[in-house]
Amino acid sequence: MTMSDPVSDMLTRIRNAHRAQKQTVSMPASKEKEAILRVLQSEGYIRGFSRSNVRPGIDLINVELKYYEGNPVITTIERKSKPGRRVYVAVSDIKPIANGLGINILSTSQGIMSDVQARQMNMGGELLCSVF
Repeated sequence: MTMSDPVSDMLTRIRNAHRAQKQTVSMPASKEKEAILRVLQSEGYIRGFSRSNVRPGIDLINVELKYYEGNPVITTIERKSKPGRRVYVAVSDIKPIANGLGINILSTSQGIMSDVQARQMNMGGELLCSVF
């Protein structure tokens, strides 16, 4: 069965695992998901992730979720650009999330990066999701 929006599925799995107080969550692997998780890890929203081979051609990503004093570090994670409605932003239109406490994740011509990196590189792109 094919999935119409794998990134949205990944964000939903993370959101549901946090609500269930899980320490790890697994999902089908892709390069785009790994790039988004790399940004989340570098910004301190998850502990880490690893890719494992289940059988030839089938890989899973295991994400270690992060908690602070028993509460999830990620309070909201939502998809902005969807397959039916793509959202593109110029560098001047990238708005900070929660007065700079959260991040936007963008897909640019230089790869997937946070809004802070995109502003430093003076690049716009597709607004994938926001995390706070």
